[in-house]
Amino acid sequence: MTEPLVVSIPHRLGRAEATRRIKSGFGSAHAHFAHLVKISEERWEDSRLTFHASALGQTASGVIDVREDSVLVSVQLSWLLARFANAAAKMIRQQGTLMLEKPK
Repeated sequence: MTEPLVVSIPHRLGRAEATRRIKSGFGSAHAHFAHLVKISEERWEDSRLTFHASALGQTASGVIDVREDSVLVSVQLSWLLARFANAAAKMIRQQGTLMLEKPK
């Protein structure tokens, strides 16, 4: 395994509203990115999501920790998926920001 991919996304929503938006957006992301990534396990505990996913025949696991003023995404990637880490970080940051900025 490689070092985890860590992305921090700032917000001003407070923990409860940010969690609500991430929960809603994560469900929508399943459908939007189903052709690229399969989420095999998803478990919420308060404002923390633990998940397992697969892409390109490789597995990854991660945590989304919703904080009062930021969302911290940490994903442990296989060596193959780590080769795409920069592109993945950019996509995570873009999608996360969209989820948090969209008026609901």
